[in-house]
Amino acid sequence: MENILRNAIATAVLGLGAVAAHSANVLVVLSDESQLALRDNRSFDTGFYANELMQPVKKLLDAGHTVTFATPLGKAPTVDRGSIDKMYFGNDEAAMQQHLALLDKLQLTSATHSPVISLARVEQGGYDRYGAIYVPGGHAPMQDLLYSAPLGRLLAAFHQKGKPTALVCHGPIALLSTLDAPRQLTLPLESGGQAGRAPAWIYAGYKMTVISNNEEEAAKGMLKGGAMKFTPQTALESAGGIYSSGANWQSYVVKDRELITGQNPASANAVADELLARLKR
Repeated sequence: MENILRNAIATAVLGLGAVAAHSANVLVVLSDESQLALRDNRSFDTGFYANELMQPVKKLLDAGHTVTFATPLGKAPTVDRGSIDKMYFGNDEAAMQQHLALLDKLQLTSATHSPVISLARVEQGGYDRYGAIYVPGGHAPMQDLLYSAPLGRLLAAFHQKGKPTALVCHGPIALLSTLDAPRQLTLPLESGGQAGRAPAWIYAGYKMTVISNNEEEAAKGMLKGGAMKFTPQTALESAGGIYSSGANWQSYVVKDRELITGQNPASANAVADELLARLKR
């Protein structure tokens, strides 16, 4: 409750808009991790992408909604330094600085003042207090979110009630947390083989998108010679998702029932707009 109030106060202090007629508390789920384990015992410094988090968060706050931030363990999340680039904000330096200023105001990455709570606290407080979930990308979700049992229970509860569930770029990999044994699916992929036989998945047959294999290949230089253990597109398709994608690095959003998924960083604003539209219903 303390963190919900802190976020509400932050909204008022920043003057980010009047309270919406049907305001909601949106749960934003981030990774605790700051590195992604790669093949050959290598690793890659990562975190959340600044625009993928802050463009939707600012839109939600501007519309009068409350935002609560959570990670599996309740640690302050890490911003991927490679995402601090105006190209992710439409090459608009002023827009980037505005969003980064909001990030600083919210103190999300502060080890001592972050308002982030753990998913255990989210569960203890009850899922009904949240009207929607949003999961941004960056590579970090591939390290922990897809294996988080508390996140799996949260997503399953939202799935059961058909409540808006929005994810972008690498964020949709978190949907695998709803599998009874996600490592049963991913371990064979890590060794370069075919995916293991997945247990029944609540999102099997859902249309969805995630950063594409083509985009991962085009961006592999950022891994500085390393290689991912598996790609999110391959994992989600192996679990039973109906995958589609648009052009590389262009906005592309897929909507199916409660799910709203965006392909890449350029999709964050469109995902936020669809989520806001759902919250008006």
